[in-house]
Amino acid sequence: MAQVPIESLEDEQLVARICGGDQAAFRVVALRHGGRYRALAYRFVGNMTLAEDLVQEAFIKLWTHAVHFDSKKAKFATWFYRIVVNRCLDEKRKRRIEALPDGFDVADSAIGADQLLEADAVTARLKVVLSGLSERQYTAVTLSYFDGLSNQEAADVMDMNIKAYESLLLRSRAAMRKILISEKSDLLSAFV
Repeated sequence: MAQVPIESLEDEQLVARICGGDQAAFRVVALRHGGRYRALAYRFVGNMTLAEDLVQEAFIKLWTHAVHFDSKKAKFATWFYRIVVNRCLDEKRKRRIEALPDGFDVADSAIGADQLLEADAVTARLKVVLSGLSERQYTAVTLSYFDGLSNQEAADVMDMNIKAYESLLLRSRAAMRKILISEKSDLLSAFV
């Protein structure tokens, strides 16, 4: 008779094995349910590190008190849910929020990670669009928009009269717009 893999056992069967000190059964239960209960604890306490600690304590309680589980009275998920919720409620009762003195927490003016990621994505996208321009168009866009030169200064750098430079800049923007519009169409057609 072939042995049933431990991962395919029901939770209640695994808890019965945990009562006998089966570490493999405990590992399966922890892997199977750890993420769900960590998310539950996080919703209660609003701090991921604390949530992980509380769930770890609940799993320790499972290891040490598995004999108190009665599969005739409740399903494992319900019983363990109650352990995690009680642990979270106990923690919330212990915490007392104390007001911080005025000026204690100064707002951080640094750019956030999400803004940095967005800026990096925009920069990468812009490099691709700019690579689609001719050398002269690329130079005109770079001088005006990245180096901050006035149109007259950029025209002088490129050894052009102002009217020719402004015309080149206009064509450059039109070429960029055309590249972006074609990509937008390609992206939208991918979702159809």
